[in-house]
Amino acid sequence: MAELVELKVDVLVSPNLPAIRAAKQATKTIPIVMVINWDPVAEGLIDSLERPDGNLTGLSRLTRDLSGKRLELLKEVVPGISRVGVLDDADVPLQTKASKDYQAAGRALKIQLQSLEIRGPNPDLEGAFQAAVKSRIGALIATQITVVIPYTEKIADLAIKNRLPLMVETGSSVAAGGLMSYAASDADLFRRAAIYVDKILKGAKPAELPVEQPTKFELVINLKTAKQIGLTIPPNVLARADRVIK
Repeated sequence: MAELVELKVDVLVSPNLPAIRAAKQATKTIPIVMVINWDPVAEGLIDSLERPDGNLTGLSRLTRDLSGKRLELLKEVVPGISRVGVLDDADVPLQTKASKDYQAAGRALKIQLQSLEIRGPNPDLEGAFQAAVKSRIGALIATQITVVIPYTEKIADLAIKNRLPLMVETGSSVAAGGLMSYAASDADLFRRAAIYVDKILKGAKPAELPVEQPTKFELVINLKTAKQIGLTIPPNVLARADRVIK
């Protein structure tokens, strides 16, 4: 970020929370457009969605807020499921762990959650899956966090190999082999981020551009993956899918 500030770029754009924090520390003048999974107010990035103040604006995916809905879908697709593993970052504080947002929903649905912590930059994914199988986990959630994102395809392959239903947090991860996702459309969000950039380049100030949240979410299901792990998607769930990969 210091290097980009030194280059005097016109706008900084990032979907990465640590990068956005670094950008905020590096500059108070260069506009920053974010597209993040977390609530930017709760994370202390901005004062309010309506008037973000400072040089930061953009979009929140509401990824963490949809945790309960994803667990509900898993329970529909995998009847009788009682244990779910959640891939998470071993190096982040407890209060910011992505798996934390699944806990309340897990209790309500009588699903026991097990955090499968991995550590970058070379996470032991095979070890995490061995732990999942040993603990008789019935399904897995791959959270959309920095340590997981580069290994989306490998995680999907390991889930198929171990016949574990894999819930992911973006539609693109379903295309990479995940079983299903429920999330805002990344393509739509980044198109909208481009509109923010356009307005800023035409003179708008980030503080005057409210932070947007998605209003439409899509259920994406990979039937090829379901077949590979021997799982039949219930017709009532399949009928609700916005996109089906065959």
